[in-house]
Amino acid sequence: MAYETAFVMSSSRIKVGPGATREAGYDMAQLGARRVLVVSDPNLAQGEPVALVLEALRAQGLDAVLYDRVRIEPTDGSFRDAIQFATEGRFDGYVAIGGGSTIDTAKVANLYTTYPADFLAYVNAPIGQARPVPGRLKPMIAIPTTAGTGSETTGVAIFDLTEMHAKTGIAHNMLRPDLAIVDPRNTRTLPRMVAACTGWDVLCHAIESLTALPYGRRAAPEDPGLRPSYQGANPISDIWAARAIEMVAANILRVLEDSSDDEARAQMLLAAAFAGMGFGNAGVHLPHGMSYPVSGMVKNYVPEGYPPDRPLVPHGMAVVLNAPAVFRFTARVNPERHLYAARLMGADTTAARPEDAGDLLARTIAVLMRRTGMPNGLSAVGYTPDDVEGLVEGTLPQHRVTKLSPRPAGPGELRQLFLDSMVLW
Repeated sequence: MAYETAFVMSSSRIKVGPGATREAGYDMAQLGARRVLVVSDPNLAQGEPVALVLEALRAQGLDAVLYDRVRIEPTDGSFRDAIQFATEGRFDGYVAIGGGSTIDTAKVANLYTTYPADFLAYVNAPIGQARPVPGRLKPMIAIPTTAGTGSETTGVAIFDLTEMHAKTGIAHNMLRPDLAIVDPRNTRTLPRMVAACTGWDVLCHAIESLTALPYGRRAAPEDPGLRPSYQGANPISDIWAARAIEMVAANILRVLEDSSDDEARAQMLLAAAFAGMGFGNAGVHLPHGMSYPVSGMVKNYVPEGYPPDRPLVPHGMAVVLNAPAVFRFTARVNPERHLYAARLMGADTTAARPEDAGDLLARTIAVLMRRTGMPNGLSAVGYTPDDVEGLVEGTLPQHRVTKLSPRPAGPGELRQLFLDSMVLW
């Protein structure tokens, strides 16, 4: 087998600063759009960021229409609804204002209206056909209101495929927004638990990309056009991931303890973009792959600060509940990377031996989990050992991320990792 010898660094352009949202109209006009779909969710639709964007677009003479039916943790059904709305509206530009759910919804609406196809055509294999995106999409601006997914800089859109009770997604560089507007004023009203969950998504993005299978240990693509968005850890993604870990570790508690701490909120929002630039090129691995069935198979758990109308394990929470067990498992193949991640989080690694790396990183994560109010393992969100077989089955198709684990994990290993994640302290 020939191994990969090259990697690509791709990202959206980024504009950063308080009040930068007011420039969305100018930016979209520069991108050449005239009829723009503004995508948001029902909670944000009446808020200041959406009003500012609509005003800015119309001030530039652009026709702006609001779509506010985004579902938190999107499904194939909610994606289809947005695609139909966008198709009927014949838009030539998109602005997404919200968290990853909103940004991913706008990406998918843009994709299927630009290159119509059967819904599973672009969805990741083996669930879908993983058809490459044929070319450039219409202009899109992403304006995050959560410091979490980093979706404003990545070519990935994640959703629940309801018939499988598991998450999957679409991944291609052409899905990346043309511009990300990172405005810390847009995270002022984030509920505490939402801020905690999205912050953990950032931290896990960064640690997973730092510890992922190195790009040079992946099989080389038959054609450059088939090189995946998630290429494995590489020297450039390492820089973004390491800085994001430091920034989250230094600021997540400040944000949770004082939502008016503008400096900490700005750092968290920037960390989300940094982590997105890292994992958007390197990829994530087992914590994310295992999180998808945890979210998809939820029974009755409803977290504080989220809509109470349906059970939900928020994405960032679902990821970090598996993280301590995973990093204990993966540390043996690259202990230096795991010790480095622990050190970036503030752990003292002076006397640590290579065989201590997994336990040290896992303990460091667990301590911060407790301080940020995360549940004590999968059992605290309603899972029991009887659910493990279903969780394993939901993880196995997630090849796009599980194959990036530095240590291979088959059904037996995944089974034990889920059991080890039932109670964390």
